Amino acid sequence: MFETSGKIKVVFDTQTFPSGFQKREFVVTTNHDKYPQDLKFEVVKDKCEVLEQFREGQDVTVSFDVRGNEYNSKYYVSLSAWKVTANGPAPSGSKPAKLPPPNPTADALDEDFDDDSIPFN
Repeated sequence: MFETSGKIKVVFDTQTFPSGFQKREFVVTTNHDKYPQDLKFEVVKDKCEVLEQFREGQDVTVSFDVRGNEYNSKYYVSLSAWKVTANGPAPSGSKPAKLPPPNPTADALDEDFDDDSIPFN
């Protein structure tokens, strides 16, 4: 278990794959480092809806696990968030943190996979 805090930079739309698997990604800019970092996290399945309550610029704390897997001799690492907590109210006048999906062709990646074998979960 790991934890970091910062400001939400962006929340992407939920991606739904043909198998019914869903994931949603969001970026948090850390504020505790000498050089702030933009960290991309993901939530899956029923946790996708949780991100609706957060806004751009909102301070949050993210609890997450680091996950790694191999697919076709390539290695992938993801930061899998399991809890997001607001550290204060959303900035006034802020808009929901949404952008277009990061990879509109992501559905093509899930042709023959079940939830446990998707290379990006």
